[in-house]
Amino acid sequence: MERTTFPVGPLQCNCSILYDTVAKDATVVDPGGDLAEINAFLAAHHLTLRQIVVTHAHLDHIAGAKVLSEQTGAPVLFHQADLFQLSWMEQQAAWMGVPTPRVAPPDVSAEAGTKLTVGTEVGEILHTPGHTAGSISLHFPQSHLLLAGDTLFRGGIGRTDLPGGDGRLILSSIRDQLLTLPDDTEVVAGHGAPTTILEERETNPFLV
Repeated sequence: MERTTFPVGPLQCNCSILYDTVAKDATVVDPGGDLAEINAFLAAHHLTLRQIVVTHAHLDHIAGAKVLSEQTGAPVLFHQADLFQLSWMEQQAAWMGVPTPRVAPPDVSAEAGTKLTVGTEVGEILHTPGHTAGSISLHFPQSHLLLAGDTLFRGGIGRTDLPGGDGRLILSSIRDQLLTLPDDTEVVAGHGAPTTILEERETNPFLV
């Protein structure tokens, strides 16, 4: 499995495309904007989009998911506990000064333990609530990769002061589910630079 990650949208959300050059299939994670760039990458590599995964339903992560699904026929997955986030999408858009995107409930609820297949590699969805009630992370053990959404950042954790946030719960999610992963696991956060589980376990001021 290969990965490309690039910032999209006004808040520079990290959108990741996971793909297999033999099977020619792909998964897009957090298409928060710039669909032309996403589609151009898929076309250039002759990839078929199999699924769209949203780590949580804040506007900057979900904004392009419905349209991308309509363009490609790929189902959208996010955790059903984040259906609440759709109810205040207009207010989120007003805060960011952007148009309100079209959003919809998930085609498939991304429950804990759900398997994600990219080519021959199988990953697993971890339910890591705290930033929102439905926040998820994606773990691909063969690639030593964790897509952490806005749960864990390099030197930080996700904010919990927005509706649906829970400061106690995010720390529990990180300590019980993420810091237990192998040290060399690369962590791709929802924003900013990548890190590793070892680095965050040893140096993250919110966790040490």
